[in-house]
Amino acid sequence: MQRRRIVVVEDEDNLLEALKYNLTKEGYDVSAAGNGREGLALATEVWADLVILDIMLPEMDGLDVCRHIRGDSDVPILMLTAKGEEVDKVVGLELGADDYMVKPFGMRELLARVRALLRRPRHDTDDSNAKVLVSGDLELDPSSHTVKLNHVNLDLKPREFDLLALLMARKGKVYTRHEILDRLWGQDYIGDTRTVDVHVRWLREKVEPDPGNPERIVTIRGVGYRFQG
Repeated sequence: MQRRRIVVVEDEDNLLEALKYNLTKEGYDVSAAGNGREGLALATEVWADLVILDIMLPEMDGLDVCRHIRGDSDVPILMLTAKGEEVDKVVGLELGADDYMVKPFGMRELLARVRALLRRPRHDTDDSNAKVLVSGDLELDPSSHTVKLNHVNLDLKPREFDLLALLMARKGKVYTRHEILDRLWGQDYIGDTRTVDVHVRWLREKVEPDPGNPERIVTIRGVGYRFQG
């Protein structure tokens, strides 16, 4: 079996070496960089299965690196922050990070989160026999992995597409945040449920006439979300 590839971007030498040692010991193929620019180049060159990314980096901070990676890839991103401030966590999730850990952290917990992220569902499943989902002027075709609004193709990220497909397939059903995480991120995911809210907001900005007053993807207060067309 091919070893899973992990890119680690961390400027603290001791922590970087500890991460490389423990991840390699677990059987992963590890590539490392000590600053943001090198990390972004490495993440672009290496077909990684996971990126571990510090927020505070020289030359280019981790948030910018995350933003660039998310523009081209849906690779899982685990962000590290020394601050522990709420704004770091929220911004990381806003930019598409899948999980975050606050320094100092235990290596066993980090390895558990790495395993959970690597077990999440992939986006290369066969949808060739799935039916086209239509709601008014919104059309989702699983076989071609396309979404059209008023016959115009929408540029959705893979996770946004999966979220819309999940909600449209069961119109009127209320999905809790935990149900959505289980379906799209996998049952082993240990991250924050707010990542669901972030993806819902992104999706609303693309499919709602007025994202501030959504008509298609509505919030059921205290429960979750449903698609009502």
